[in-house]
Amino acid sequence: MSWFKRSKEGITTSTKDKKETPEGLWSKCSRCKTVFTAQDLERNSWVCDRCSNHERIGSEQYFHILFDGGKYTEINEKVTSGDPLEFADTKKYTDRIKATQKATGLKDAIRTAYGDLNGQPFVVAAMDFSFIGGSMGSVMGEKIARAIDKAIEMKAPFMIISKSGGARMMEAGFSLMQMAKVSGKLGQLSNHKLPYISYLTDPTTGGVTASFAMLGDINIAEPEALIAFAGPRVVKETIGRDLPDGFQTSEFVLEHGFLDYIVDRTELKTKLGHSLKLFRS
Repeated sequence: MSWFKRSKEGITTSTKDKKETPEGLWSKCSRCKTVFTAQDLERNSWVCDRCSNHERIGSEQYFHILFDGGKYTEINEKVTSGDPLEFADTKKYTDRIKATQKATGLKDAIRTAYGDLNGQPFVVAAMDFSFIGGSMGSVMGEKIARAIDKAIEMKAPFMIISKSGGARMMEAGFSLMQMAKVSGKLGQLSNHKLPYISYLTDPTTGGVTASFAMLGDINIAEPEALIAFAGPRVVKETIGRDLPDGFQTSEFVLEHGFLDYIVDRTELKTKLGHSLKLFRS
C-alpha cells in the first residue's frame, strides 16, 4: 500500500514560476566528491575538510589568504606579451593570448601585488595555471623583476607562488632567458638582506622548478603537489623503470632535502608569519 498517490500526471509548474539554482553556490571536492557550499570551501581556504585535498586556486584567492583583510595593491597589472618570434601553431600566438585573456580575465600567467601580512609589508608574485598552463614567458620574468624592485623599495620580504607547466614554447629562447633574469634579481634582493620565500603548489614543473622555484631562503610547498622538472610519465619512459610511490610529490621532495617544510594552506599565513620572524630577529 502506498502512502501517496499522484493526482495529476506530468509537471504542472508553469515556466514563469520555475526557480533556477544560481551557479557558483556549490562546489565539489575533486578527490572525494564531497559537496560544499562555495562559501564554506572559501572559508577553509579551498581545502576539503574531509580528505584534506587542496583544490587548485589562482592568484586572487592566494592574495585574499595572505594579505591582512584581503586588501592589497596590484602592480604592473597591464603588462602583456609581445610576439617577437611571430609564432604560430594551430593558431597565431597573438590570437591565443587574446583568447586566453578574454576567457580568464587575466593579462598573463602571473600577478604581482603588495600589502601587509600580520601588519608587516609584504610583496607577492602569484602564478595562474588557467593562463596557458601558468607558462613562463617574458611577461612573467619582467613582472617578477619589477616586484623584486618593489620589495627592495619597501624593504619587504618577497614571495613567489609557483604553479606552472614550465617554459612557454611560443617564446622559445625569450622564455628560457627568464630563468637567469629572475635568478639575478633574486641576488639583488639577497644583497639587500631581504628574505625570499618560494611557495610551490600543484603543479610546479619545468624551467620554473629548474630555477627560481628552488632558490628560496625558505622553500615550502602544499601537500601532495607535483614538483618536478619533467613529469612522471616522461621520466618513466626515459629510464624504462617503475617509479617509487609518491614520486615527485612534495612529500617525496621534502624527504630528499629540497624543501624546508610542507604547509597546509589553512595554516599558510600563520606559519609564514612565524618563519618571517626569524629574519627580523
